[in-house]
Amino acid sequence: MASRQQESWTDETICPICLDFFTDPVSLECGHNFCRSCITQCWEKKEINSCPECRQAFTERNLRANRVLANLAEKARKLKLNGKEKESKLHCEEHQEELKLFCETDKKSICLICRDSREHREHSFIPIKEAVEIYKAQE
Repeated sequence: MASRQQESWTDETICPICLDFFTDPVSLECGHNFCRSCITQCWEKKEINSCPECRQAFTERNLRANRVLANLAEKARKLKLNGKEKESKLHCEEHQEELKLFCETDKKSICLICRDSREHREHSFIPIKEAVEIYKAQE
């Protein structure tokens, strides 16, 4: 799980228009940043070129690429994806508990709460690491 400090810097890599990580971020003259496609689409609908955040109007469409923000957004995207992979692999979808056991009867990983449920009451279990070793040896 990401710490609050990590979440705060990754929030800065979110486009205020599409609310997703920046893609090809650009800076306006006022200093606000947007995805190039987001601000372009926004301006196509309006007669005046203005910042969607501060409403400052611009006579020309000067979009400066923001490479630093692009790199940070890519790192934040990878951090988020890696965090999701780790969480989904290690935690029970029903109880959000760590998967520590392997139910030999159902042939699936379960948490300690699942072990005590009616569904698994009469089943046999082994630690998940032991199950991995057994199944690797069988291949």
